[in-house]
Amino acid sequence: MLRELWELFAIFFRIGLFSIGGGYVMLPMLRREMVETRRWLSDEELLNYYAIGQATPGIIAINTATFVGYKRRGVPGAIAATAGMVGSSLIIITVIAMFFARMQENPVVQRAFQGVRVAVAMLLSFTVFSLIRKTSKGLGALLVTGAAFVAVALFDLSPIPVLIVAGIIGVLAFGKKPEQGDKSEVRR
Repeated sequence: MLRELWELFAIFFRIGLFSIGGGYVMLPMLRREMVETRRWLSDEELLNYYAIGQATPGIIAINTATFVGYKRRGVPGAIAATAGMVGSSLIIITVIAMFFARMQENPVVQRAFQGVRVAVAMLLSFTVFSLIRKTSKGLGALLVTGAAFVAVALFDLSPIPVLIVAGIIGVLAFGKKPEQGDKSEVRR
């Protein structure tokens, strides 16, 4: 158990080190680690944790780390994953605070951040489209996805009411119970 707790800490410490730009940026790294490499989560579970992490008070990255850690190892797992995410953030923000005032006007640093922002946007776009393809089943789900995007991106609505409305639509439109003989829809 200690080995897996250390692994949770190390994974989230590493993700936290490279999550430049906030919780949205961690999604591609989190997907690679949790879904593709370790197979600890499905794409659907990852999106659920991420949505809950965004809708609950606090920082998305830390909330999501807590949910993933809890799924793996209960309360000790939640603590290990959260400590990893917080630990790396604490180190980074301390280093930035020490040097930021002197470095923010440096043209090389400004250009580096421009390049990082472009790379982050592309990684995030790739991950989002990949997750949409894998989790949006049917035209109705794609319409909800598109409407949520338009509401947030074009109308500048807060993501929280958009998530609540999308959740209600999901329950009403897609909330059918699995058939008795259909084991594919039954969760562990």
